[in-house]
Amino acid sequence: MRTEEESSAWIRGMFGRVAPRYDLLNRVLSLQIDRLWRWRTARILAPSIRPTSVVLDLACGTGDLLQSLEAAAPARYIGADFCHPMLIRTRLKSKAPLVEADGLSLPAADASFDLITIAFGFRNFVNYPHGLTEMLRVLKPGGQLAILEFTQPPSVLVRGFMHLWNGWVINPIGRLLSGQGDAYEYLPESVQRFPEGPKLAAMMTAAGFTQVSYRYFDLGIVALHLGRK
Repeated sequence: MRTEEESSAWIRGMFGRVAPRYDLLNRVLSLQIDRLWRWRTARILAPSIRPTSVVLDLACGTGDLLQSLEAAAPARYIGADFCHPMLIRTRLKSKAPLVEADGLSLPAADASFDLITIAFGFRNFVNYPHGLTEMLRVLKPGGQLAILEFTQPPSVLVRGFMHLWNGWVINPIGRLLSGQGDAYEYLPESVQRFPEGPKLAAMMTAAGFTQVSYRYFDLGIVALHLGRK
């Protein structure tokens, strides 16, 4: 069994290997719907973002959510990811400052950010409670956390369909297009292990967040969780 440090290093290396084709794989495997999820998230958050807001897009990947946020509302944006090859791809989409950083140990002072966003990255944290505590630490009082992530659909029928989609579409096509079989075994498994919507909300509350809420997108395939410090 891997330690947290070993697991984190493996995940970082895996994402580094798939980074050159990550956007292509996202578009193909989600049928382009991943763009809509990020766009909807940016529109939901935009009314609370001010030009003076300091916004951290954590686990920013190749910068898709960061790009959507910048288009939705002006602010002081920062992108962060612990995988350097991902940040190289982000630079093609955004001029925001970028930081190579692990979400479990952020190089930021207490109360640094008005908003932290994380899209499809939180489930890759090797320690969810620690990650939530660290994000709470760097949020300003009254600041908001927004987690957009795959989840287990509440409908048994949709959950069964997603199980088939992961096994018969994501796994083989991901292997074919990326050449990284282990990555596209890991990604569906990580969704299966991730806490369901109510459980993640309870974890956020336990970590100290208030006004915790969540909403499902597209039959509960993904969920947007919100909480405040």
